[in-house]
Amino acid sequence: MKKWVKRLLISFGILAGLLLAANFGLNFWLKTQLPEYIKKNTDYKVSYKSLDVDLSTGNILVTGISVNSKDPQNTNVIGLQGTIDTLKVSRFGIYDAIFNKTISSSDLLLAKPNLNVILAKPVDQKTEKKRKPFLFENIRINEGKVAVFKHSKQKFLSVEQLDLSVENLQMTEESVEDKLPVVFDRYSVKGRNFFFRPDNVYAITIHSINTTNGQMSVESFKLIPLLSFTQFKKFYPQKTQLFEFTIPKMEFKDVVLNKNKVALAGADFQSPVFTVYNTGVKNAKKEKKKSNFEVNLENIKLKNAVAQINKSDGSRLLSAGNLNLNINQLVFNKSTSEQVIPIGYKDFTFSGKNIVYTDHQNMAIGSVALKPTNGEMIDLSLTPGPQPNGKTTVDLKTSHIAFNINKLEFINKKLNLDLKNVLVENANGIIKAGENKPGKSTNPGIIQSVIVRKVSLKNSNLTYDKGKEPLVFHDLNATVNGIEIGPKANNQGLSFNVKDYFLTTRNFAYKTQFYNISLGLLKLNKNKVQINNFAMKPLVSRNQFIKMIPVERDLYDLKMGQISAEGNWDLFSGHKFINASHVLIQSADANIFRSKIPKDDPKIKALYSKMLRSIKIPMNINTLDLKNSVLVYEEDTPESMGPGKLIFSNFNMNVKNLNSAKAKGKPTKVDIKINCSFMNLSPLSVNWGFDVADQHDTFTISGKTSNLPVSGINPFIRPYLHITATAGTIQEMLFNFKGNPAGLHGTFNLKHKDLKIAVLNKNNHEKKGFLTAVANVFLKSNSGNYPEAVTVENVERDPTKSFFNLFWKGIEQGLKKTLIGKNVEKTEQKVKNAVSSVKEMKQSVKDIKEDIKQKKNTPQPLEEKKEKKGFLNGIFKKKDNSEEK
Repeated sequence: MKKWVKRLLISFGILAGLLLAANFGLNFWLKTQLPEYIKKNTDYKVSYKSLDVDLSTGNILVTGISVNSKDPQNTNVIGLQGTIDTLKVSRFGIYDAIFNKTISSSDLLLAKPNLNVILAKPVDQKTEKKRKPFLFENIRINEGKVAVFKHSKQKFLSVEQLDLSVENLQMTEESVEDKLPVVFDRYSVKGRNFFFRPDNVYAITIHSINTTNGQMSVESFKLIPLLSFTQFKKFYPQKTQLFEFTIPKMEFKDVVLNKNKVALAGADFQSPVFTVYNTGVKNAKKEKKKSNFEVNLENIKLKNAVAQINKSDGSRLLSAGNLNLNINQLVFNKSTSEQVIPIGYKDFTFSGKNIVYTDHQNMAIGSVALKPTNGEMIDLSLTPGPQPNGKTTVDLKTSHIAFNINKLEFINKKLNLDLKNVLVENANGIIKAGENKPGKSTNPGIIQSVIVRKVSLKNSNLTYDKGKEPLVFHDLNATVNGIEIGPKANNQGLSFNVKDYFLTTRNFAYKTQFYNISLGLLKLNKNKVQINNFAMKPLVSRNQFIKMIPVERDLYDLKMGQISAEGNWDLFSGHKFINASHVLIQSADANIFRSKIPKDDPKIKALYSKMLRSIKIPMNINTLDLKNSVLVYEEDTPESMGPGKLIFSNFNMNVKNLNSAKAKGKPTKVDIKINCSFMNLSPLSVNWGFDVADQHDTFTISGKTSNLPVSGINPFIRPYLHITATAGTIQEMLFNFKGNPAGLHGTFNLKHKDLKIAVLNKNNHEKKGFLTAVANVFLKSNSGNYPEAVTVENVERDPTKSFFNLFWKGIEQGLKKTLIGKNVEKTEQKVKNAVSSVKEMKQSVKDIKEDIKQKKNTPQPLEEKKEKKGFLNGIFKKKDNSEEK
């Protein structure tokens, strides 16, 4: 054997002997001196039954351990108190433990530990040096009982019958507010009676936890409020909500705890019950410090959950049952917490039943299903709450609502929603309009952009009620395309635009104070309108109407066979307009009644050009036709015996360029042509024109009627003028007037023959012979073959009367000048003087007869009687013994 080999072997032998002696010496020292050393150089007192240390490997085996803190009141270090049946440590860092005060090991086994751990007081990171943590690569605990307390001695965490296997476990003395007290990589855990108290408001309890092949099962998980709701509102007045959760069973796998991050996969929560208590605090102060925790959940399932949200008074706001939720890649972190929806996700499905919401507007949903791309609701019911507070309320039911979503996202806390389509079927009920509060500015809120590409409403019956004026849609079917909602340019309210729409409804009805308006059929889209069987029927009688109105007002009774229109119009967006190429009204039957018994309406009446100009939106109707119609106008006065009546039958009207003078490039002059049968006796034609853009509101109106028997106008003049035409014919009447809001002027021409009238008493029965004779004396009964036109001039308009009142004044002056004479005033005065003279003569006759009667009763000489008798016989002959003469 060579010398160097021999020397090497001797050296190894000596080294092995030294190591063996050192190991023996260390074990002897540890057994006899270690407890005292630990007591003097650490913050703990330790005792044990046996101790075996392998210096070469760092393996330690200890039995019968008892550990206690030397100073339980010292909150600057972790406090320990309890026993451990067996402690086995592999590769224990003896040097770091003695000189660096850092406890580290590759493997740690605790058998039957019964420990109370008191976490150290949180460290001020700015002023104090960071403490060294406990570092364990792997740890196993068998049949353990562990309780962890905060530095204030408040219980933080506890567990019984704990069997734990953890890889790379770390415990820290740092603040637990933003970091987890324990973190690890992989684990296997089993235990009972878990308790966790994260703050002074909540505690979490778990009956049992079991892990098999990486799958964890949790029984009876509970989040329990430590305060009553009353106490919570008292001690936390700025908090908005208090929560309470119960989950009978949940399962998950792949739990990862890393500093401030919690991650798990395959979570399955079965039959959870969630309760939320709202405090009613609307403007809760936001905490300055935001949560730094991150939660990543992969494939989360919620089965048969029950949720309830209560109002601040304890009543129920929202309840839902049989909720089911599947979420893929749910994320909660500092970034998402600042968004309107504080979580992120890749995909989800949600379903629920018996969802009930109660407030000023109650809502109940039989079932609901929702995905990121679509949703569906079955049996939706809306009912008004107990206190509507002047808001719009809805009382309706619908069997089915479905929608498909193209995009739903929040950008800078603003909603961007794009719906592919929305379907509503079998909606039946009433929408009651709320109170309009003038002057209140609207705010677009969180809406940045909402697009609904198609909305379909099918087989519905809806009533819109606004102040006792219900609007009723039966068998309503509607489709609206291209709805766009977004903030206005000034950010005051929302703009609303519609690309296209189509609506049909049958038996449409609208009720006002005096009328019931109905339609047999309504078809409406952006380019066509069709209305069948329009009716506007009074709800009250004429006598009732007169008693209900404070001033004069027309009462209408209208029917129209069909109304149709073609063109294009926009009635929904902020740029409304009407541009119709043709409007046709067929078979209209209109009755207009006006009574002069109520007081005159003192309001100034605008002419039609100004009325059209006051329409706020651009409107242009190229052609409006009214065909095969009947118009009846009736009017009565306090002195009339029944209403006077004007009848226009076979009424046909053509209107060109009906407009509001707001459409650029469109003509503004309105031309109206009317052809009809006047009083069912003679043809009448009228040409009427005005320019809507003319601020002076000038107009022209001309017309012609022929072959009118004068008896045909008796139904109008007889009841309240107390005259009747007994004979004659109006062979032709022409009028041509021009006017403005001040009055009118023009020409009037009347060709008539054999005209006679009779004056009636107030009962419209007995002829007043003398007045009839006087009237016919001054009346021109024949105009001749070529009558001259008379000038109608200085006809002043009463601004409180309508256009037609001015028109009839012009006709009246023309008739007077034609039938009585051009100097109408002098002729009228002659008639009045004649009537006055007759009245005086009649009074004289009465006086003489009374005197004769008295004389008969007085005895007189015979000669005097004969003289007077002869005188009277000379005055009153038998053939002239008429009182009227």
